[in-house]
Amino acid sequence: MYIFLDKINSFIWSNGTVAIILMVGVMYTIKLKGIQFRIIPYLIKSHKCSEKTGGISQKKTVAMSLGTAMGTGNITGVASALAIGGAGSIFWMWVSAFTGMAVVYAENYLSSAYSSGSVKGPMAYISKGIGSRLLAAFFAVMCIGACFGMGGMVQINSMCDSVRSCIPLQPVITAVILFMIILSITSGGAKRIGSIAQFLLPFAAVSYTLMCLYILFIKCHAIPAAFGSIFSSAFGLRQAAGGLSGFTVSKALTTGIRRGIFSNEAGLGSSPILHSAANSNDVELQGMWSMLEVFFDTMICCTLTAIVLLCAAPDMSVNSAFSGVLGDRADIFIAAELSVFAFCTVIGWYYCGETAFIYISGGSHKMFFCIAYSAIASAGALLKAEAVWTISDIFNGLMAFPNLLALILLSGKVKTNKTSSGSQ
Repeated sequence: MYIFLDKINSFIWSNGTVAIILMVGVMYTIKLKGIQFRIIPYLIKSHKCSEKTGGISQKKTVAMSLGTAMGTGNITGVASALAIGGAGSIFWMWVSAFTGMAVVYAENYLSSAYSSGSVKGPMAYISKGIGSRLLAAFFAVMCIGACFGMGGMVQINSMCDSVRSCIPLQPVITAVILFMIILSITSGGAKRIGSIAQFLLPFAAVSYTLMCLYILFIKCHAIPAAFGSIFSSAFGLRQAAGGLSGFTVSKALTTGIRRGIFSNEAGLGSSPILHSAANSNDVELQGMWSMLEVFFDTMICCTLTAIVLLCAAPDMSVNSAFSGVLGDRADIFIAAELSVFAFCTVIGWYYCGETAFIYISGGSHKMFFCIAYSAIASAGALLKAEAVWTISDIFNGLMAFPNLLALILLSGKVKTNKTSSGSQ
């Protein structure tokens, strides 16, 4: 069964898919005149915007969206990318993040422009913008599958693997406990999810960043070599003499792009769903905040993880990297960080799945979906990692196709105003 799933995954995530994602990112980068470089000035100067009733605050929206992106992919996903694609995969992860920032701007701009009532995110701009309810329904179904896989089972699976090294709980007991916790939070909707993410995420993100910086301070002599290996491996310079350059670059590129997307979710369509919960009517503000989230998620957090592993872990093991500083307490620290990141992702992705489910069901049976999601996500504690990751990659790819098509067809609708571009 796993071999069959792996073949499907390889077909969906072919070089053609990677090329389309990069093409859309480059297209919007050019169209929006390098908008990635204007995030900070815009957010500093941004004025108070009009609000809509029924939404959540901008801070809670950002916390929920960033929490959804900053899952276990920032730690275990980066380690996996290094193991599969080598150091060069990190360079292509940066590329996917840079171009992806322009993509999430476009996603959120279109979502804010077209969303209304129960039709939000890509479902709104696919059904209203390009006039295809069928394609919007397909996206919604794939979004539900992705929320169960990448948003739920993968996060719980990675979290439990780490927690078991500290607390020897039986998988079934762990699954039951997680089911009750997830259900108690997701049943409260976007406001409760945003409040929990706003409470948990800042402390976990700051503590993880500081610990990585401390390790790099100790291993500062190895940092130049780490960056050198990233660039040389990305273009196959080190392997060229052996005739393996083409294969190495291809593996690094596809692995880096896929893991970059898994981490920051640019192009998947999850970010505009989450930002549709905000009480702001400013279409550009949502786009700018979403870009900052991708930057912090991949360019900061994932990069710190990668450099720490390259400098302090010859075996590319997260535990090895942190145990050099924390000793036996490394397992506890990693388990705590993974738990918070994973949990924020789980509850945030619930909102994505719920929004897609509402679009398909017309708003009925929300509690049924809440219970089903809590149960399926918790089942990640019982499953093998290989199958869970593969299924998640499949739904990610299928979710991206209709969203990317809409972004291409609606590119003429995406603009920047005078505040961010300096000219109209």
